[in-house]
Amino acid sequence: MYSILLSAGWPIWPLLIISIIGLAIIIERAWYLRQIHVFPKNSLETVFGLANAISKQKTVSETEISDIDQLSPAGSLFACILREKASGNSADSALEELQASAQSTWLKLERYLGILATIATAAPLLGLFGTVVGMIEIFGSQGIGSPQQLAHGISIALYNTAFGLLIAIPALAAWRGLRAMANQRQHECEEFTRQLFKKLYPHSADTK
Repeated sequence: MYSILLSAGWPIWPLLIISIIGLAIIIERAWYLRQIHVFPKNSLETVFGLANAISKQKTVSETEISDIDQLSPAGSLFACILREKASGNSADSALEELQASAQSTWLKLERYLGILATIATAAPLLGLFGTVVGMIEIFGSQGIGSPQQLAHGISIALYNTAFGLLIAIPALAAWRGLRAMANQRQHECEEFTRQLFKKLYPHSADTK
């Protein structure tokens, strides 16, 4: 593999760099978007337990709510509603704060996915660029030469295209899979948040 990288010339190194970045993003996002990470074990029971306490006019400390906030990526949504209700704010005020918190949460769930999509798009183009550079060097510095030399030079140049596709195809598949995971986590957050909101504000209109 090392000899192939050397033979393919300098255009292969940007491809190698983005492949490492893409792999790091795939591993990080696959870990981050696990359901057990977004909704840790017993976290929902804890949240709804605090909601019951608030509904019964029992005192819930800011520390308990802050613990929910720090518990998971979805914790800020639940903590926002609990904090608004504990402060005696209206449903409209709580909904406004919840929408702002939701935007921040969605950004966390979708973090780095745009970069991964860019890698999937750019890798074949970088591979093609490397092939063109290699062909220019073959014809510009050595001339046509023997058929064997020409075939060898073309095969080396095409390493760039092959490597670009080797990066792009898994990156695209991973992006689609991780996007689906992020959407699923978002839908779950919306559903659990809606249930919590209805529990704390039973007389308010249903939220999205």
